Amino acid sequence: MNNRILIIDDDVDICNLLSRFLTKHGFETDTSNSVKTGIELVAKNNYDVVFCDFRLGDGDGRQVLQKIKSISPETQIIIITGYSDIKIAVDVMKMGAFDYITKPLLPDELLMITKKAIAKHDEVPDNNVENKKNGSVENKKSLSKEKKFLEGVSNVAKEVYRQIDLVAPTPCSVIIYGESGTGKESIARRIHEKSNRLYKPFVPVDCGALSKELAASELFGHIKGSFTGAIQDKTGHFEMANGGTLFLDEVTNLSYDVQVLLLRVVQERKLRKVGSNKETDVDVRIIIASNERLTEAVARGRFREDLYHRFNEFTIEVPALRNRGKDILLFANHFLNQANNELNKNVNHFSSEVIEKFEQYNWPGNLREMNNVIKRAVLLCEQDTIQLHDLPSEIVYHGKFEMLEDNYQSVITRQETKTSDLKSAAHQAEYLKIVEVLQKVRYNRTKAAQILNIDRKTLYLKMKLFKMLEE
Repeated sequence: MNNRILIIDDDVDICNLLSRFLTKHGFETDTSNSVKTGIELVAKNNYDVVFCDFRLGDGDGRQVLQKIKSISPETQIIIITGYSDIKIAVDVMKMGAFDYITKPLLPDELLMITKKAIAKHDEVPDNNVENKKNGSVENKKSLSKEKKFLEGVSNVAKEVYRQIDLVAPTPCSVIIYGESGTGKESIARRIHEKSNRLYKPFVPVDCGALSKELAASELFGHIKGSFTGAIQDKTGHFEMANGGTLFLDEVTNLSYDVQVLLLRVVQERKLRKVGSNKETDVDVRIIIASNERLTEAVARGRFREDLYHRFNEFTIEVPALRNRGKDILLFANHFLNQANNELNKNVNHFSSEVIEKFEQYNWPGNLREMNNVIKRAVLLCEQDTIQLHDLPSEIVYHGKFEMLEDNYQSVITRQETKTSDLKSAAHQAEYLKIVEVLQKVRYNRTKAAQILNIDRKTLYLKMKLFKMLEE
């Protein structure tokens, strides 16, 4: 079966040109001249790649991108525009676009990017080859879910999954609490996938990334001419998520004015676009997430109490990685496999010292930090096993920083109470300076020696003298 490609562009000539070119090179193509029909085609068919013009008569590339990703996450989307705008490129890539090309379209570039997108689409585990050949929507969705969500085996993780299974089939709003990087969006998506809204859109929104001026427009949409720069009607996140789930991450970042509008939509289940007098019905399940307690935000006047009570139907606490015990190594191996696939490497193991460090480290950035740490380690690793020297210094020397801080405070105390001994004061000052620099460079002795303007051997001897090194 040939790879299928959809072209969405309100310029009929561009659609025909692209279709003829891609068909000539063995691809099956469909075309659409509007966002509405394009989304309908994606819902009915199984496309490997979608080419989408950024500026369309009834919407823009961002809206199409979000909608398609919610329907078919594995489909690769390439945005086309006549405006060579770096900001647009950054925005669409952050939102999950495979790539971004500008008009005029060059044949060689077009063919190369199409083949790369097809290859990306076809990256599935070997044990799912039969599903890949089958190509059904159901099989591809199950593959997508398998890659997105890894279940832990610790007791705290099992409790989270129990709560997900409990609340997912209900219409309840959910508040998800957890530190940054704990996977709150994955939990929200899991709730959506286990609900009766599974085949409707899941639309994630980072409230912290919404500007105060445009937040209402992004969430609720606007009509043409409603404000300066509103050159066409815009579909908001609520309308995109209609029938499905809207995930509002870091919801306390929304301004008070937007919270007022949000409360009305939640209460009335009716949506009014910015600049419009017309209300439309909207059916959206709302899941919100925050790394701070909403009760505290209410007490500080940052979040409306009535809005909090509207959302507070069910709460899930996502545990920090450092509290997940045997899940730590489970996730480490998961990220190792991911990094090998992304970087085309064959690193198979962690050394026992690395495993020990992983289990001792407090992971302030949680799963997101672990993913980045392991990807970097795989890139640096020259053999098949990740060693300590492949890890960042804050993990290798974890515990030393706390020891240095304790000693630092005790020396300051001694310095404040004993100033008559000039030699002792000089030693204390020297100790404090070395500690200050070591903390600044995260225990990188080479950098510390450079900043202190001494050689590395001298720094080593002074650290030994001041008992900063293990015996």
